[in-house]
Amino acid sequence: MGVDANMVQNILSLVPQQRPFRFIDDILEMDEGHIVGTYRFRDDEYFYKGHFPGQPVTPGVILIETMAQTGVVAFGLYLLMKQGLSNEQIKQLVTLFAMVDDCEFNGIVSPGERVIIKGEKVYLRRGNLKTKTIMERENGETVCYGVLTGRGVELNEKK
Repeated sequence: MGVDANMVQNILSLVPQQRPFRFIDDILEMDEGHIVGTYRFRDDEYFYKGHFPGQPVTPGVILIETMAQTGVVAFGLYLLMKQGLSNEQIKQLVTLFAMVDDCEFNGIVSPGERVIIKGEKVYLRRGNLKTKTIMERENGETVCYGVLTGRGVELNEKK
C-alpha cells in the first residue's frame, strides 16, 4: 500500500527536526493504523566521529530517535491532518517524545546503512500517540524495537 507523494512531501516538510538531527528520508506507506518510513545513515553523521573512532556505530539513542521521528512525529502529523488540522495549525506544534518502553536492540547500524522503520498505532488519545515501532535492515532483519509515546504541544506551552 503506497501513499500519495504530495502527502508524503507535505508531512516531511512539517517534521520539525532538521539536519543534523533529522533521521527520516522517506515515507513508503501510511494509513490511520500504521506508517513505514526509511532513513540512510550517512557516512558523515556528526556522532560517528566519537562513537567510536575508527569503528563507527550508530548510538542506541539515535536509533530510538530515528524510530520516534517516523513512528511518532511523522505518523502523528498524518493523524492530525486526518483530524482536520491545517498545516498552519500543525506548524504551531512541536512533538515532545514522552516515553519509550520495552526497547530492545538486536544489532548495530553502521555508516551507509539504510533502515526501514515501521510504526503501528496502539492509541491516539488526548494528544498522546503511542506506537509499537520496529527498525529493520533492508533484508528484514530486526535491529531494534520498542513502544514509543509522544505528544504534540503548542509552541507557546513550552516553558
